[in-house]
Amino acid sequence: MSNTANPESWPKTLLTGAQMLFVAFGALVLVPLLTGLDPSVALFTAGVGTLVFHGVTKQTVPVFLASSFAFIAPIQGSIASFGVPATMGGLMAAGLVYVVISQAVRLKGTAWLHRLLPPVVVGPVIMVIGLALAPVAVSMATGETSDNIGYGQALFLSMASLLVTLVLAVFGRGILRLVPIMGGIATGYILALIMGVVDFSPVHNAAWVALPSFTAPSFHWAAILFMIPVAIAPAVEHIGDMVAIGSVTRKNYLEKPGLHRTLLGDGLATTTAALLGGPPNTTYSEVTGAVTLTRAFNPRYMVVAAVIAIILAFVAKLGAFLQTIPGPVMGGIMTLLFGSIAVVGMNTLVRAGQSLTAARNLVVVSLILVFGIGGMQFGGGQFTLQGVSLAALVGIALNWLLPAEKEGE
Repeated sequence: MSNTANPESWPKTLLTGAQMLFVAFGALVLVPLLTGLDPSVALFTAGVGTLVFHGVTKQTVPVFLASSFAFIAPIQGSIASFGVPATMGGLMAAGLVYVVISQAVRLKGTAWLHRLLPPVVVGPVIMVIGLALAPVAVSMATGETSDNIGYGQALFLSMASLLVTLVLAVFGRGILRLVPIMGGIATGYILALIMGVVDFSPVHNAAWVALPSFTAPSFHWAAILFMIPVAIAPAVEHIGDMVAIGSVTRKNYLEKPGLHRTLLGDGLATTTAALLGGPPNTTYSEVTGAVTLTRAFNPRYMVVAAVIAIILAFVAKLGAFLQTIPGPVMGGIMTLLFGSIAVVGMNTLVRAGQSLTAARNLVVVSLILVFGIGGMQFGGGQFTLQGVSLAALVGIALNWLLPAEKEGE
């Protein structure tokens, strides 16, 4: 077993840890690049967040925590409305929602959570998280967000990146299957280099070693209320992640260390990340895939990956290099990514096996989707409810208020 502390195991531990970080790297830096946050800070907070999680769970679960995709749309919306510091304050509050849920789970178990958030609410809310972003992905893919890249060039770059990502995801074998995003971005980047549309001035201007540009949070009610409902879907998804990694390692992590501990670790990791200006953390399915493939079940590998991420965060030229990736390359990847988030939501509905045409379910799902994607908003000024937040609250309220379907209806 590699768990024993024999001298030969350290090179293997280092190599396996580095590989876990490599698998997570593409998605980890994608979130800050899409939301305008600093990729070096995201690397640092992913490392620190993973260490916090393993501290809380006493190194029992082989997971790596990094930037959460569920928060991309809310972060973009919140930064536009309230700025980065207030958004970080909102994200700290979202992390504390996990902490509250974890304590409720510790005291009451999970039955109440499934009653409050059945698949008929969670499924469409996850779909809204993906689909609300669709226009952002398309505008990046067609070059609307890039000053120096025309429509034709942008479309070529985005579709080439998308094609390689698709091919690797569907036909890739072994480690290639786990890094389709990295493959797509690398291909797009090489093509952009050949076309001469990459601007290297940020890399030339950056130092080799520098402190990541941390941002302190500030607290505004509007930004906090905007962000809190968004935490609901990832908190429910967290349970699925724990079951998934447990089915790989043949252990029940909901019992030991316990769902309340893993939720608490996830929440504290997100709050810590926001405190420093990084995106919220979540357990990474890509890394679970790598664990399945390599049978690397020792949580120590994840701690090594976290330490390497923290060290890389101080290499300023790496952060600057990541920011030279052209918008259309990212746009091409995003079209698949945001669609796949919506499919996860759809799958949640399908697996529940309930009739979606039953009047009650029809009402709940329809209103979540249209309010969330259509841009419906309630209130104005500082207290505006819209997007995912509004969709989640409407879904929870309708599910709570509408009578349950009678059997045989």
